[in-house]
Formats: sequence, structure tokens, C-alpha cells
Amino acid sequence: MDDKALRQMVIDELEFEPSVDAAHIGVAVEQRVVTLTGHVGSYAEKIAAELAVRRVKGISGIAEEIEVRYPGSNPIADDEIAKRCLNVLAWDVFLPKDAVQVKVEGGWVELTGRVNWQFQREAAENSVRKLGGVVGVSNRIEVKAEVQDADIKTRIENALKRNALVEANDIRVVVVDDEVTLEGKVHAWDERAAAERAAWSAPGVNFVVNNLRIA
Repeated sequence: MDDKALRQMVIDELEFEPSVDAAHIGVAVEQRVVTLTGHVGSYAEKIAAELAVRRVKGISGIAEEIEVRYPGSNPIADDEIAKRCLNVLAWDVFLPKDAVQVKVEGGWVELTGRVNWQFQREAAENSVRKLGGVVGVSNRIEVKAEVQDADIKTRIENALKRNALVEANDIRVVVVDDEVTLEGKVHAWDERAAAERAAWSAPGVNFVVNNLRIA
């Protein structure tokens, strides 16, 4: 498939996604790498646009340069955004009490702290990125659990073998301390994402380097 046809497929997918207003999003494609420009009305919409593009078959990379522009001339103050973040985090049943700290500057939210599982780290980010006034999220929460390297590697390899979306024989798992590196090849973005989720699902994993190629 050439870049022109791939660009049209991306545009069609953005227009098909109900949570995205594609009117102000620009799409360029070069050598199967998609560049998104323009602006959207919320950070949640920005994430939805990126996820929509990842669903398109044939894409090998995404450069995401979309700007968040909230309507109105009076942006929400950073201290108010911080209060809202702390409230939604306190209400989240997946998060240990007071495990996550929040810093907000210019609408950009930085999350820090420590949890035991990657799903808790993701839950914290998912809770705050839908809030009004948020223009971006830096998730610096650490995942800490006492697990040996060999256990992590075995659990990830077994998870990959169980996953119907993943061809495990083409994936190599390297574990050093709490960092996991995935190497090899997959056939689509969904398979690449599924392999990364499997890596994050193992207890003790604090960082995943996804070097899987789409071939």
C-alpha cells in the first residue's frame, strides 16, 4: 500500500471515531510513518485520535504533534487542576491510598509515587487525563515489587504464549533488574501493543522497551 492510500485510510478512521473531531487534525504520511498535526479540544480527545490511527493496518510509526486547545479565554488554574486530580485519584478503587503525588504546571500533570502493579500505574493516568484543563500527562509512577529476573522473564514468555494476538516464537524477552526489553517482529500494531501489555502484566516490571518491528 502506498503512502497516499494509507493517508486516506487514516483520515477515514479519524472521521469514523465518534470521540474525535477530525476537522482540525492534519495527516501526513511518509514511508508508512504518520504525522498528526492541528488541535483538539481536550487531552482525552488527543489520546483517542492517536489510538484511532494505531488501528489502521500498514502503519509503521506515528509522530504525534497535536495541540490541546480548550475553548474559552479563561484556562483552569493549575491549583484547581491539581485538586481535581487528587480527588479522582482518591476515588479510584485500584489505587492504594496516598500512593500517587501530583504536580501541575501550565496544565501539564506530572504523576509520581510508587505502586505494586502496572495496571495501577495506568489507572492513575487514565483517571486524570480526562479532566478539563489537562493538556498532557507525564506518568513517572514507579512499579516496585520484589521479584527475581528469571521469574519475570518466565511469566512474560508464558503470557505471550497464551495470548491469541501474539506470535510468541518471533519475540525475544530480555530482563535486566526491573527493565524488560522486547525484541523481534510482529505483524501489526495490535500485536505489538498486546506483547507490551503482556510484559507489563508481570509483577516487578518498572520499565518496558518495546523494540518490536512491524513486518
